[in-house]
Amino acid sequence: MRTILLIMIGLSAFLSADFIKSGDVVTDRETGLQWQDNNETNSIGHNWQESIDYCESLTLDTHDDWRLPNINELRTLIDRSKMFPVIKGVFEYIGTSNFYRYWSSTSVVGNEDNVWLVGFDSGDVFGQDKNDNYYVRCVRDGQ
Repeated sequence: MRTILLIMIGLSAFLSADFIKSGDVVTDRETGLQWQDNNETNSIGHNWQESIDYCESLTLDTHDDWRLPNINELRTLIDRSKMFPVIKGVFEYIGTSNFYRYWSSTSVVGNEDNVWLVGFDSGDVFGQDKNDNYYVRCVRDGQ
């Protein structure tokens, strides 16, 4: 049992090696994206438009070019080797209700009232009504 635990810890560290946290920002060295990771990512109560507005007005780590991630960017944070929550890297903050669901900027084709989001409880992707309230984690293109 101890051997299995050590292997899992080692695997987790290996999978997290591409992520570096500095202050309230996590940088994905593979994609170059920088992700917000502070207590505000735990705040629920944002509908889709509020989430877009929030990211566009965010200044974090001296950067003011934050935006809501598209669904493909958000999916890069899913780590299927983990369980509940299934978020990669060294993220310290993740919401704990509403199934850990986070908004993307991507509308569902054929149903413009719905937007794709990721549930970090399971790693599933869902289409949800834009008026619902979920978490937001802003992203920016790194340097």
